[in-house]
Amino acid sequence: MSTTAIGLTCIAVMLIMIALRAPIALSMAAMGFIGFGTIVAFDPAISILATGPFETLSNYSFSPIPMFILMGVFASKAGMSQELFTGARTLFGSWRGGMGLAAVTSCGIFSAISGSSMATAASMSRVALPEMEKNGYAPTLATGTLAAGGTLGIMIPPSIALLLYALITEQSVGDMFIAGVIPGILGLVLYGLTVAVLVTLYPNMAQPGEATTFKQKLVGLKGLVPFTGVFLFIIGGIYSGWFTPTEAAAVGAAATWIIAQVRGMRFEQFLEAIQETLVMSAMIFFMIIGAEIFGYFLSVSRISFTLVEWVDALQLSPYMVLFCILILFVLLGCVMDSIAMLLLTVPVVYPLVEAAGFDPIWFGIIAVITVELGLITPPVGMNVFVIKSVAPHISIGAMYKGVLPFVISDVVRLGLIILFPALAVGLL
Repeated sequence: MSTTAIGLTCIAVMLIMIALRAPIALSMAAMGFIGFGTIVAFDPAISILATGPFETLSNYSFSPIPMFILMGVFASKAGMSQELFTGARTLFGSWRGGMGLAAVTSCGIFSAISGSSMATAASMSRVALPEMEKNGYAPTLATGTLAAGGTLGIMIPPSIALLLYALITEQSVGDMFIAGVIPGILGLVLYGLTVAVLVTLYPNMAQPGEATTFKQKLVGLKGLVPFTGVFLFIIGGIYSGWFTPTEAAAVGAAATWIIAQVRGMRFEQFLEAIQETLVMSAMIFFMIIGAEIFGYFLSVSRISFTLVEWVDALQLSPYMVLFCILILFVLLGCVMDSIAMLLLTVPVVYPLVEAAGFDPIWFGIIAVITVELGLITPPVGMNVFVIKSVAPHISIGAMYKGVLPFVISDVVRLGLIILFPALAVGLL
């Protein structure tokens, strides 16, 4: 059996394991080990198992991951989502759909601290969804807004997805974070416009909110300042060279902890935050270890090079290659966790991106936006299921109906960044 045939067989078996609900990290590690052992020899494969995990876990480049997770968990445990939503709600006052705009805005700001889409969706749904239902919002609009708003966590820096993409492709983490700023803000604006269009076309989907005075708006704005300040300090520090992304993660975690302490976070909540961070970090590092072992197998199987040669023989245009990759991302994103999907697919398709001549940082932004689509599209849509756990009384069908306009919004954003690459790389 040829090297390529062995590689394709191992990938097929791995996908079957994933479909049968085997842990993705274990599936990648197992088939990476078997594939490498079959192609090279099992003694070197055993050596990789012995040394690979230690090298991965001791890699300084991965150290920002637990710090960024800790920053988001501190924000969640301290009840910052409530203050964000309340503050944003006063800004939009009596606007029809104002509470939906407040939900999107608070999701965007919380994302800048959290870095996790599912954490953003879970935290903001617990706060905003009961208030939106109480004020006469249609379940479709309320859940769709929160599910879509949660996806901003994967794009607005600091983003774990952008960090991992940068490390996989050996790009600058700082450049990836800076490149994510405008697309993240663009997503926030387009989601807000989507809410405004929906309540204009269908006024019965939302009721006007309570009018607020100018003084109340200022007080509400004051509540958003600490969180926005942490985001600006992190991004400004990286952009100006004051500190590295790793140092930025530590600074952000410390700043969020201070804010949480000022707002009365108890010691028990602090311990819960540490425990939750350890669990989430272990899950991500387990997937990274599996991807690392799988990467050794990919390198000796030469599947990526064979794929490049095959695509070159088809004489497809660069943008047709890009379109095929994005379709693959959307399909896999519907059934897989976003982090796992990036770890699994980027090593395979990245050579195609290089061969097509695309900017790797620009492609990273495109890839992450496409992963966002997978978080809110059937048959899985991880963010939708997160909100379902918060609101079991709302049908899953209503939730998918609610996210459809926001899926269209994301497709528009994707098209804009493909047509105007400066939206992603203009700040670099």
